[in-house]
Amino acid sequence: MVSRAYVGLGTNLGDKMKNLRVALALLAGAEGVRVLRVAGVYRTAPWGYAHQDWFLNTVAELETTLAARHLLEVLLDIEGRMGRRRGVRWGPRVIDLDLLLYGDRVVCEPGLVVPHPRMHERAFVLVPLAELQPSLRLADGRTVAQAAAMLRKQQEVLWYGRLSLPATEAGVPQLRVSPCHPLEDSSGVHGAVGISCERGRGTLPR
Repeated sequence: MVSRAYVGLGTNLGDKMKNLRVALALLAGAEGVRVLRVAGVYRTAPWGYAHQDWFLNTVAELETTLAARHLLEVLLDIEGRMGRRRGVRWGPRVIDLDLLLYGDRVVCEPGLVVPHPRMHERAFVLVPLAELQPSLRLADGRTVAQAAAMLRKQQEVLWYGRLSLPATEAGVPQLRVSPCHPLEDSSGVHGAVGISCERGRGTLPR
């Protein structure tokens, strides 16, 4: 079965744009994964641990035949291959790959909760996600675009640019990027995604 998934990417060490390009190339080259679109890149203030450099963040839209747990294992493997070392919580990292959404499925397992339980609190997630899914509804009835616009007033998120991935790089087909420009509000409805471990469907966490 093919599922649509959304992955958040972040980095604040070394050549940050290169880190994002390498992570996307490795992701696109993984078996059972196809990268469909990539949002713009945003320069964002640290979240949860302030004493570190600013991040570059984006969100990728995937099509995958992998189960959510297997997709998470792919993400962790890419982090490891790129030299990710876990130390201070929310601290500096060469790459961070978070599984944000996996279709409309809800997963509540040790080490894996989907939708991501803190995505609704983070402008660095919702602002790029709003380029790809602006009309997705959160639990309080707001769209991703509306919630992102509000968080953007509270958290520092600056437009940085767009990624390009040459077709020759690592033999990976060229990625399509979202045609959207920085966040514009949307009031349309494309349905809701949610979290309810009992039902397996519902709305995103408040």
